[in-house]
Amino acid sequence: MIRKLKSGEYRLYSRKANPKTGQRRNLGTFDSMAAAQKHEREIQFFKRH
Repeated sequence: MIRKLKSGEYRLYSRKANPKTGQRRNLGTFDSMAAAQKHEREIQFFKRH
């Protein structure tokens, strides 16, 4: 899940919330939406290989 921050950057969050805290894990902050989407695809690939 990608959200735009007030600073203009994009932050990648985990798809599932942490059951203990109810928050989503921060998976990185990126300057562009494309960079965040690319990293999200890399993560999904890594999780399945």
